[in-house]
Amino acid sequence: MNLRNVTWQHENITELHVQAKLQFQSLLDQVFPEYKGVFGSLYSVVSLLTLKEYPSSEDILRTEEEELSDKIAELCKSRSKAWAKEKATELKEAAKRNRIQKTLYQSHILSMNMYIHMLLQYKEHLSKLAAEIDALAKEVEEYELIKSIPGIGEKIAATIISEIGEIERFSHPKKLVAFAGIDPSVFESGKFRATINRITKRGSSRLRQALLMAVKCAIRDCRKKEDHR
Repeated sequence: MNLRNVTWQHENITELHVQAKLQFQSLLDQVFPEYKGVFGSLYSVVSLLTLKEYPSSEDILRTEEEELSDKIAELCKSRSKAWAKEKATELKEAAKRNRIQKTLYQSHILSMNMYIHMLLQYKEHLSKLAAEIDALAKEVEEYELIKSIPGIGEKIAATIISEIGEIERFSHPKKLVAFAGIDPSVFESGKFRATINRITKRGSSRLRQALLMAVKCAIRDCRKKEDHR
């Protein structure tokens, strides 16, 4: 039950995180759209903190490149100074290309700072929940076995375990299949019996979604291996 509650929390906060990202991107498009291409990930900690420090192209243009480089190096100590200098140069170029040279509404900057704070908080909380999920899941004997299945990682394995619960409550494999809602529905009318049917989609939708994600991940990994051959 503890594992199930934590995975639910992780799922709910992930949904809020995604919504916050979309709203943040929409706001950024109104202020500094060219910023998106500067860092590898727009939502990395160094990217968000840099944008918090310099939220508009106007702020970037009036700041010396060396100062930008020093600030980026300070925010991301794991990278080299050469990398920080490179990003400072890219930031300057992005500011020059930006079509919005002056922010008309101060409320946009305030809202951006609010979203950056939210995104950083979500990121930190999700990281803690992921660690807690992994710790709880490791207490279950089947965890490593389930993770060994292609396409299933830590999060999916934990979700599968938490949704199934005690496996002994399913007296037959078909009952587990039915619980996941992946058993085929049967459509009959008089003498007609359909040969192509959809799955019933009854039971646990979270378990069904986890299994679907596992299949997608396995297919993606398989395609990557084929591309490398």
